[in-house]
Amino acid sequence: MVLAVRKSVEWGITAAKLFVRRECRILSTLPEKQEYAEKQIERAPSGRKSITKKSILESRHIYPEFLPDPNPNWRNSLREKLEREDMLKRRGQVEIPEFYVGSVLAVTISDPHAQSKTNKFVGICIERKGCGLRADFTLRNVVDHQGVEVRYDLYDPTIQKIQVLRLEKRLDDKLLYLRDSLPEYSTFPFDMDQEILPEGSEVPVNPIQVVLKPKPWVERWERQELKGIANIEEYLTEKNKIKRELRKTPWEKYDLMKQYRKTIPIEDQKEIWTEVYTQLHQLQSAQKKMSRKRVFTSPKSLLA
Repeated sequence: MVLAVRKSVEWGITAAKLFVRRECRILSTLPEKQEYAEKQIERAPSGRKSITKKSILESRHIYPEFLPDPNPNWRNSLREKLEREDMLKRRGQVEIPEFYVGSVLAVTISDPHAQSKTNKFVGICIERKGCGLRADFTLRNVVDHQGVEVRYDLYDPTIQKIQVLRLEKRLDDKLLYLRDSLPEYSTFPFDMDQEILPEGSEVPVNPIQVVLKPKPWVERWERQELKGIANIEEYLTEKNKIKRELRKTPWEKYDLMKQYRKTIPIEDQKEIWTEVYTQLHQLQSAQKKMSRKRVFTSPKSLLA
């Protein structure tokens, strides 16, 4: 009798230990959550497109403004959540397409002082920065032999339409050196036709290298590691080359803390994208359906 009681007690203790270990592991460790998410993805019906972790994390390149400022002094979880809700509502009203630095855009805004009450500007995107509702981008074009740059807030309520005329990337994250390059690299007609890429294809990278004009320049481009300039060595003296070598900081690529301060942790990114990705995917699919329904009507001849 005593042996039977002892065996039952020991069996109950071992079962309780296994249960507690399993439950604690599910609630405390991230790998178990990832395994559970992968199992849920595998269980998705074959007729539907399953949402993978890779597709969710790739959204940080398409929608970079949804990631907060990495500076911890400016972090506020409540403000960031409210801003994401406002951005999703704004995207439901106006289509904000996918674009990168180097893409050619046409932006139409409401202008009460214009004759048609709207104003349209075409140019190449030379900079995209900011996060949240403070995200903005800059377009550049050469009009009447004069360089013109216009900065737009991405979620400005006066924006009526953003159209991507040419979707592509460049070799550098910023194209501010186009201010010192030849005008032909920044000249685009206002009646430029839209170039449509095949659906599902990758965004092409334009390997073009611009030619700079002689000095003076707006910035010291030789001190920045730029890949999109072809003739920068022609205008450098020995003194400029020595100063460039002295100002190099090759050890920064090994500074893990500096990289950590400039980025958002993967755990925070996953939390943000799981909150936003579903609504963004629904908006994108709805906009694609609307674009397919649009029918092109040929203009009628006025001679008849």
